[in-house]
Amino acid sequence: MSKVTYKDSGVNIEEGYEAVKKINSHVKRTHNEGVLNGIGNFSGMFMPNLRGYKNPVLVSGTDGVGTKLKLANYFQKHDEIGKDLVAMCVNDILCQGASPMFFLDYIATGKLDSDRIEEIVRGISDGCILGKMALIGGETAEMPGMYGGDDYDLAGFAVGIVDRDKIITGQDISEGDIAIGLKSSGIHSNGYSLVRKIFFEDDKDLKDKFMKDKEYLKGILLEPTRIYADIVGKIISKIEVKGMAHITGGGFYENIPRMLPEGIGLKVFRESWDIPEVFEIIKREGNLEDKDMFSTFNMGIGMVMVIKKENLDTVKDILKENGEDFVLLGDVIKSEEAVVL
Repeated sequence: MSKVTYKDSGVNIEEGYEAVKKINSHVKRTHNEGVLNGIGNFSGMFMPNLRGYKNPVLVSGTDGVGTKLKLANYFQKHDEIGKDLVAMCVNDILCQGASPMFFLDYIATGKLDSDRIEEIVRGISDGCILGKMALIGGETAEMPGMYGGDDYDLAGFAVGIVDRDKIITGQDISEGDIAIGLKSSGIHSNGYSLVRKIFFEDDKDLKDKFMKDKEYLKGILLEPTRIYADIVGKIISKIEVKGMAHITGGGFYENIPRMLPEGIGLKVFRESWDIPEVFEIIKREGNLEDKDMFSTFNMGIGMVMVIKKENLDTVKDILKENGEDFVLLGDVIKSEEAVVL
């Protein structure tokens, strides 16, 4: 009987070693004084600076990027998807008022390609820098038979810190407060099963029409999810933010209620912002209703913050100083319906 090696089974250990070499410099770019390990340890170690914290609480979040990965493969562009991964995790922990500290990633693939792994990790590292986090560890798994060909999946894990008495819970949101919206960069990382069906599957003529300008299509569909760590951190350091919602899968109708107390709703000023073109295309070509759109997509608003009305001018000044556009999204009202559109 002839010898069967690990490589014969579809696992290329040498390519894995090469991938580690290629990602090393990208990972090091994210490191700060809190990082106590380099690449190659069995675990990541981080020593937080606890000065100024009375009762520090760790806040964690984990997520992936869904079927947007199929488009990254289709267009053979993998760096921006790494930013998406970071954004989906860090934006979630921001909603509790946490300051991001560190990040870990998991990459699973059918066939390991060190160049592609480097591209993905370069994007993750870029995202970590924007998210003010150190990339302190991760795992790359080559799994032939589980994933086909060049298919791969990503998962991320972010950890932040906040003082217990400064955790944003939403429980004190009350009638008379107002909501502001921070604009999204586009579709972000949700609703892509529907997006792919509309743009690539249902109608050959429609697919041909969009593929005439493939670079434009690649741009709008792969635009990475915005990372809000910098501007959110500046706002919560100056004023009380009573509640926050990251608008991801489920759109307005699923995510805004997650920050609202019972019996409280948000009356959305639907005409206060222009819906980005990509959502108008999706709505038209998918023959969708407004309720479908606001139940699936962010519709141009990636993060919602509820504040006291008297703090609006302060927030406006902070946003103006940082070149940040925003939307006066709506009024908090007494309502059994959480989102009134």
